[in-house]
Amino acid sequence: MKAYIYEHCPFCLRVRMIAGFKNLPMQYAVIMEGDAETPMHLVGKKVVPILQRPDGQYMTESLDIVHYLDTLNEPRYAQDPVNSELKAWVDSNLKLITKLIVPRFVRADFTEISTPISRQAFIERETEVFGALDALLEQSDIYIPMMNKQLAALDQLISKHEHINLTDFIIFPWLRSLSIVACIQFAPQTLRYMNRIATAAKVPLLFDQAY
Repeated sequence: MKAYIYEHCPFCLRVRMIAGFKNLPMQYAVIMEGDAETPMHLVGKKVVPILQRPDGQYMTESLDIVHYLDTLNEPRYAQDPVNSELKAWVDSNLKLITKLIVPRFVRADFTEISTPISRQAFIERETEVFGALDALLEQSDIYIPMMNKQLAALDQLISKHEHINLTDFIIFPWLRSLSIVACIQFAPQTLRYMNRIATAAKVPLLFDQAY
């Protein structure tokens, strides 16, 4: 099997998580930013992640891929029920999270932006969506305390979540993304959770790139 991904992408991370949890033999191909030709050739639209299945068919939509991969062997991980409180936390904080992570992602060390042309393509794409990224970064002094307050509230909720299920594919990719933000304060239970899932999924957190 082969997965076409961006390394920074929270939705692509879902595919990496299930493959890691289940020790699936997966080849990863990073699509460069600005490369619309590859995904268009594979599935007819510019999208990631894309999974090439053993039968040669291609799949898109991250959770559809997760559910498919989860059927390939035991044990199962992407199962209901979803923790409604943790999902609500993600839904209510997603705009704040993206304001913090996007201006840092465009400056980070990811394969898909490892050339000047691909990095510029990423900057232009994100600027079109979020506006001036430098200005967004300058507002971190406002956004980081707000995020830290929300993370403190998360700690008690996440301490009750012990077993891997579909909930983790919703919340962990965003917490991992936040690990690229310096001065973010992950409370003890949340940090323990992040390290546990990262180890089980065999994916790195982003603390080494935080600023």
